[in-house]
Amino acid sequence: MFNDIGPLELVTIVVLAVLVFGPDKLPKVIQDVTRTIRKIREFSESAKDDIRTELGPEFKNFEFEDLNPKTFIRKQLDNEDLGLKEIRNGFDLKKEMAEVTDAVNSRDNGSAASSAAPSSSGGRIDMAKKPEEPGEDHRPPFDADAT
Repeated sequence: MFNDIGPLELVTIVVLAVLVFGPDKLPKVIQDVTRTIRKIREFSESAKDDIRTELGPEFKNFEFEDLNPKTFIRKQLDNEDLGLKEIRNGFDLKKEMAEVTDAVNSRDNGSAASSAAPSSSGGRIDMAKKPEEPGEDHRPPFDADAT
């Protein structure tokens, strides 16, 4: 409940409580506050149970914490039915990046260099598309239905 309160803040709250209520009334105030918090929790739990019974038996495992978007997404990603853990474990980003870098630098164990013939520009590959020039005997196919 108080996960983000540090020790210095806690000491400050205790000192302020002693100054405001006094040492003789402080135990009674603490009892009243804890009793109130306990009643609020009981009311909250009974309201949750009432909602679950009204929703019906198909929602008996429904958790209100799942309505928080972060919790819902985390629960869905941790679901074993999707197989995301195997995909996540099988994907090695450093290895993939090394393979891409080797392929770009034509160091892919000679396979990239042997598959592409070097052009006249100092061993570089010409990536520009050039239109194919049809040969003398090359005619487009005749389609009688198209005319």
